[in-house]
Amino acid sequence: MAKNTKPAGQAPVPSGYVPSLQKTYKEEIVPKLMKEFNYTTVMQCPKLVKITINEGVGDATADRKIVEVAQQELSTITGQKAVITSSRKDISNFKLRKGMPIGVKVTLRSTKMYEFLERLIRITLPRIRDFNGIAQKLDGKGNYTLGVKEQIIFPEIDIEKVTKVLGMEITFVTTANTDAEAYALLREFGLPFQKNNK
Repeated sequence: MAKNTKPAGQAPVPSGYVPSLQKTYKEEIVPKLMKEFNYTTVMQCPKLVKITINEGVGDATADRKIVEVAQQELSTITGQKAVITSSRKDISNFKLRKGMPIGVKVTLRSTKMYEFLERLIRITLPRIRDFNGIAQKLDGKGNYTLGVKEQIIFPEIDIEKVTKVLGMEITFVTTANTDAEAYALLREFGLPFQKNNK
């Protein structure tokens, strides 16, 4: 019998299932981008390739339990098992030795990527108190990183069971050649960018 590695609370994906945002991309976003940027073929349209979520756990050097809890929480949030990241070198000022756990990471692609993006846009970000949109600054290579201060904004997290509030970085990796194209792609997906903040 195969071992079930799916995080608790995650239902199996039905055969032939296509996330709604993936359908939206093909049916609505591609035609809009082709018109906006005068692409001659669908292949020129930028695509969202993957979403990576990194969570740093500085205190893990003193308490491995913290990184294990972070791993479990991130797995629950994303629906995919998070991996523990380790230090690549010794840093004496931080009492850090090579190989020590310093955080957790998940890379989402395909179905899980679209599902996470939809939950982020429609459920998670609106839960942030006094939320007025996200900054428009991209990295110059067609990718965008969103900083989240607290993991407790995700509805999958039971606040009463949280032992430590942790921040994370969510990076959207696209095939766009320019920031303008990547911004248009993410905007059409529904990421709530702030106005006049480029």
